[in-house]
Amino acid sequence: MKHDFAILEIRRRNVDHIGNALEWVVENPISVFCINFRRDYFINKGCFMKKHFMITLTGIAIGVAAIVLVRFGNPGNMGFCIACFLRDIAGALKLHTAPVVQYMRPEILGLVLGAFVMALLFKEFKPVGGSAVFSRFVLGFFVMIGALVFLGCPLRMFLRLGAGDLNAMFGLVGFILGVLAGVFSLNKGFSFERNYPQDKTEGLLPIIVTVTFLVLLVAIPSVLVFSEKGPGAQHAPLFIALAAGLIAGALAQRSRLCTVGGIRDAFLLKDFHLLFGALAILVTVFVGSLIMGQFKLGFADQPVAHTDWLWNGLGMVLVGWASVLLGGCPLRQLVLSAEGNSDSAITVVGLIAGAAFAHNFGLASSGTGPTTAGMIAVIIGLVVVAAITAKNIFRNGGK
Repeated sequence: MKHDFAILEIRRRNVDHIGNALEWVVENPISVFCINFRRDYFINKGCFMKKHFMITLTGIAIGVAAIVLVRFGNPGNMGFCIACFLRDIAGALKLHTAPVVQYMRPEILGLVLGAFVMALLFKEFKPVGGSAVFSRFVLGFFVMIGALVFLGCPLRMFLRLGAGDLNAMFGLVGFILGVLAGVFSLNKGFSFERNYPQDKTEGLLPIIVTVTFLVLLVAIPSVLVFSEKGPGAQHAPLFIALAAGLIAGALAQRSRLCTVGGIRDAFLLKDFHLLFGALAILVTVFVGSLIMGQFKLGFADQPVAHTDWLWNGLGMVLVGWASVLLGGCPLRQLVLSAEGNSDSAITVVGLIAGAAFAHNFGLASSGTGPTTAGMIAVIIGLVVVAAITAKNIFRNGGK
């Protein structure tokens, strides 16, 4: 009842009889209003802040880390980019031969290990898998194709926007349209089969691979390939990048940060919780870029970006749609793989395969714009995602 809280407050003022309390409520409407205002504004505000604190903190931390990493050597507007960094790792492993994007990015290694440690500490490391494995690989593959046509994952899209790159606005519009296509698919009945508990060894394999990569980077770097120029040659010192990744991974695991999930939940569930993380990243990068002198408003001459609005948008339509079907953005897939989810690990393998394919066959965009092969690949990707969606919906009895 709306007066219950007021009555409790009155009792604390030594009005013990319920009849007296009700009488006081009726006779003192202004005091009741003040008491209820205190409840609604201060107490519920406290609950509001408690609910959104961790997701907001994660967004702020990632935004600060992105600014710091650029300051210490990462490419402009690329303090963090899951797609770009997985592409660089693919190059370091000689999966593609593009000489300007080859480096074993410590940020990715730290992110996975940070999320893994938190999953262990909070007993959330639960190996599961076995749900539509090949479909997930294919969707991850095309998420990367779309990202490399746009030149960035959803996380970098927000970093670019915060730093003044207006080309990312077209990416954001496309991304929202893609997420809406995914929400429409979910409403029509799209759903992968349930996953099943797996052996702990299965869940630990991504961690073993990550540790192996870190050992190679620190102790035997000669077995890897490193760019001598271009974005791959621009990187922060190893341990600064690793520390940033560890912090980002730990916080992302606790907060469930997901750039796709924020927009998906807003439309599907009217739940805006996850959006606080993306907005915190955007605002933090905006403020940080101004302070550090990294802010540059406009379309032309933006770092690692092109001005073709159509393919910026369509690339992110593909990313948004496929990511909703997968259950999360590339960042979220890395965190889930660190929690033992082998389905997400397969998605990450698909992302890496997509990066290798994109650079081996000229699908990735450059600062001059998208390639013809990249445009065709995006259209094929949209058709494939539509086909996977339709087949799944009909199989599940949807329309």
